[in-house]
Amino acid sequence: MKCPTFAAVVAIWGALVLGSLAHAAEQGTATQADGFVGCQDAKKDPALTGSLCARFSAPLDYADPSREQIELFVRKFPAQGRSAGQVWLVAGGPGESGASFYPLLKTLRASFPGFDLMVPDHRGTGFSSRLCQKEEAADSEGGAALEGAEWATCFEALESDSKRTRAFTITHSARDLRALMERYSAGRKTWLYGVSYGTQLVLRMMTVAPPQRLDGIVLDSLVPPETTEQWDLSHRSAVVDEVGRAVLAQCDADPACRARLGDSAVAAMQGLVDDPKLSAAVPGGRAKLFFGALLDSPKLRARIPLVLSGLRGGDLEPLRQIEQDLEALGAWFGRFPQSSVSIPLVAVISASENNARPGLTQAQVEAEAARFLFVSSLPGQLVGRTSLAYPRDEWFGRSPTALPPVLVLQGDMDPKTPLAGAQAHLRLLPEAAGVNLFTVKGGPHFLLFTAPDCFKAAVSTFVQKRRAPRVACSL
Repeated sequence: MKCPTFAAVVAIWGALVLGSLAHAAEQGTATQADGFVGCQDAKKDPALTGSLCARFSAPLDYADPSREQIELFVRKFPAQGRSAGQVWLVAGGPGESGASFYPLLKTLRASFPGFDLMVPDHRGTGFSSRLCQKEEAADSEGGAALEGAEWATCFEALESDSKRTRAFTITHSARDLRALMERYSAGRKTWLYGVSYGTQLVLRMMTVAPPQRLDGIVLDSLVPPETTEQWDLSHRSAVVDEVGRAVLAQCDADPACRARLGDSAVAAMQGLVDDPKLSAAVPGGRAKLFFGALLDSPKLRARIPLVLSGLRGGDLEPLRQIEQDLEALGAWFGRFPQSSVSIPLVAVISASENNARPGLTQAQVEAEAARFLFVSSLPGQLVGRTSLAYPRDEWFGRSPTALPPVLVLQGDMDPKTPLAGAQAHLRLLPEAAGVNLFTVKGGPHFLLFTAPDCFKAAVSTFVQKRRAPRVACSL
């Protein structure tokens, strides 16, 4: 697989996780034909060794189950030894498939010892039914990713078959998840993990159609409340900039770091974005966007002062090295055929439920970005997408009435789902649920990946004792 470009890596990171079987007509078909069998690709990558696969049929529209059926793909990684139950892993995105968890199985097994790992591709992602059935097919020109002329034909298809397009909602995906859990959990001990957008999907399921049995929930990088404009996707650049400036402030507080730059880190970054010639050396020519992408990785963000120092002194080697490392990071997650983020699904769900400013213009995006040192590409991607949006349903902005024990893992330097937004969301959850917030000092987004030791310590303790560790964790 060829190494992804910086733009592709940004897309991977940016983008930045129903009743009983008697109700099969509503839930989806539950027959032996949808049982688990050995995966055809289990020998193609060491991460997939021993995995089992199943394909489950569900209604495109749960309000009209007699219409088109879609297919949902689930991969199971059986426990090593006797199984203690199941953990369902819900990916982020909204366009990411379950393949984002495949490189992280070691940490997941250590965090949920003895449990089968159940990894679904939610509707519109991975090997499940896609929005653009032809263009996002694994055997199409660009594989699961859109390429060349596929962009135009895909989005034309979304517009022409708007009824089908608007069935790829969070609520329908929540009902899918519930149906899958009821079909395959068989009353065994069941845990649920969601990350980023996956936390929104998990909480929507718990609001719309909670499963019959659920022993606990782990929410990694909890999204802000749906009804709060301050942290919605159209304001993502403000969130990114706040974290970026915190990184620069850490350098300014360190005499050695400040001395290396010969000035404050804030001034060095400002000098970079104000100098067209210097900015042109940065991949894509957009310094604010490139440096914003580095904030997702603790190791990469720590090298920002070094890169700034190199640029100021005419040494491009630190920049070249960090670009290579960023692309290698994307390649590590993008090595599976179904890894590509579904941009059509991102566009539909983001425009429908996570954009508080549907009238946002490109001029507004650029005006707001002018005052930032770090930005995200997401606000610009929201412009002009309103034609794909579906109406928000009755479940938007509502919270579950009951929850099992919940552990929320949040970094205090998260450039996607800020700690303040997670805290605001926690205040809306049922008080009797036993919600535990575990904050990782210096933690960015997706702590399963970016802070595995903290994640493992917190989750394993929670699974055993139903509480967060009493000892703090930091990077």
